[in-house]
Amino acid sequence: MIIGVPKEIKNHEYRVGMTPASVRELVAHGHTVYVEHNAGDGIGCGDAEYQAAGAKVLNSAAEIFAIAEMIVKVKEPQAVERAMLREGQILFTYLHLAPDLPQTEDLIKSKAICIAYETVTDNRGGLPLLAPMSEVAGRMSIQAGARALEKSCAGRGMLLGGVPGVEPAKVVVIGGGMVGTNAAQMAIGLGADVVVLDRSVDVLRRINAQFNGAVKAIYSTADALEKHILEADLVIGGVLIPGAAAPKLVTREHIRKMKAGSAIVDVAIDQGGCVETSRATTHAEPTFIVDDVVHYCVANMPGAVPRTSTFALNNATLPFIIKLANKGYKQALLDDQHLLNGLNVINGQVVNQHVAEALNLSYVDPRQALSA
Repeated sequence: MIIGVPKEIKNHEYRVGMTPASVRELVAHGHTVYVEHNAGDGIGCGDAEYQAAGAKVLNSAAEIFAIAEMIVKVKEPQAVERAMLREGQILFTYLHLAPDLPQTEDLIKSKAICIAYETVTDNRGGLPLLAPMSEVAGRMSIQAGARALEKSCAGRGMLLGGVPGVEPAKVVVIGGGMVGTNAAQMAIGLGADVVVLDRSVDVLRRINAQFNGAVKAIYSTADALEKHILEADLVIGGVLIPGAAAPKLVTREHIRKMKAGSAIVDVAIDQGGCVETSRATTHAEPTFIVDDVVHYCVANMPGAVPRTSTFALNNATLPFIIKLANKGYKQALLDDQHLLNGLNVINGQVVNQHVAEALNLSYVDPRQALSA
């Protein structure tokens, strides 16, 4: 198979779809890999490293899209990239379609085979290709939140861990999944007072055991959510419904009643955000203020630490890239239900039920679409 790796063009996105080590693996399997010039600069891997791994370097994204049978990226294709997709071409990347009708419509129009990292599953019910970036984003959320609380960023002027004689900040983490667990770990390390809210008692038991009671693990009701949000100095939104738009758990009324200078980091912004007042921001302008509450809603948080993120992501994606290349997309998808769960759009049809429901589009069963 001919595989293309374009340079990411989203604002301040420095990750890349494949590392030189991943390229070497694909070449060893007999495949051809084309990489766009300077695609790996953001992770410290130049063209020469890709060429040494067996890749061929092309000067433009247009050349990559024109020659490749499978495009491997990190972030959702931007409008100019979507215009270059063609019928029958495989796109393997993060898509986050549920809150993004324009992208979904373009992918439908392209008739490409669009497989989303974030909806691929595993035997344990997890999301193995989302997990590494959730780990990164969860840890980064505390760094971002700590900065947002500084007075120069319009925050309350608080140090997360306080100092002897001064209370630490209260950090409230909504959701005890991968994002929430990693956020809690970082917040505890900095000495904050940490609360995690979740609706699964099993998750709360795991959180309690993992942190030896250092985290207050609270069952999430409307009452508990409101109480802790209004007491919080920093709120981390880490809620996920796989493939679907995130529920708006923090309302505009909550925001209005929060402490002046408190901060929110909405990690769920990729799926539309779990805060009613959230809107996607960029690393260039990461924050905005609503009712004296600082909002950090960067939609590609791990892009700020591209080397760590790219290598972590490739550890998870490489086996699936090899599977798609070795077997072809149809056989690879039919042989692996977990990979099939990643299929969102194919031949102009939406085959992910959550995406179809969120955008009020027609849904087609993926196996039916593959057999057409």
